[in-house]
Amino acid sequence: MKKCLFLLLLFISVLGIAQKLKPDFKSIEKNLTDKQSPYHYDKLIFKYKAYPKSLDSLEAQYLYYGRNFQENKVSTTDDDFKQLADAFKEKNADACIKLGNALYQKDPTNLDVLLILLRAYDSKQDAGNFAHHVSQFRLLTDAIKKSGDGASEKTAYLVNSVGDEYILLNILQIGEDFNRQSKAQNDGMMDVWDKDGYKIYIKVLYLDF
Repeated sequence: MKKCLFLLLLFISVLGIAQKLKPDFKSIEKNLTDKQSPYHYDKLIFKYKAYPKSLDSLEAQYLYYGRNFQENKVSTTDDDFKQLADAFKEKNADACIKLGNALYQKDPTNLDVLLILLRAYDSKQDAGNFAHHVSQFRLLTDAIKKSGDGASEKTAYLVNSVGDEYILLNILQIGEDFNRQSKAQNDGMMDVWDKDGYKIYIKVLYLDF
């Protein structure tokens, strides 16, 4: 696959009107652990891994923001992720796939891991695995885009991590010519990205219920 195809599939256009879906974190945490709930984590993650296109917007939201309540999250500071990052820097696609898949099994909704796997499968011209992970990536990033419109603090986009914030910035085509100002809040950090009076609000969540 050509690089332009990768970019076309990955950095999905944000033009058009999408229904916003503000997440209810307490409800997400409760339902993910309730085995009787249709939003129980095991049910959602099965669909996500096998048939990502079958999940609706609410299910995508539960999966993306529900990652905050999972114990086996992969951090960019973990040694195994650092190994994956080193393999990516060295452009070692085979190592990226091997290490990335191990981390994917542990933390399947980690956007950093998905992004590296996408790059690796693209370089190997593995269309099947690439398309599957693109569907998952779109599902999760659409959940972010539907969390707000980014026009104000009250309607800020909500992301789980700084890494996810930069992924969103790439999708929104917010470049280095934007200036950032940050303000700490009780449940996160509010970042305001500004260019000539045009502002985008993104909140990095620190959830602790």
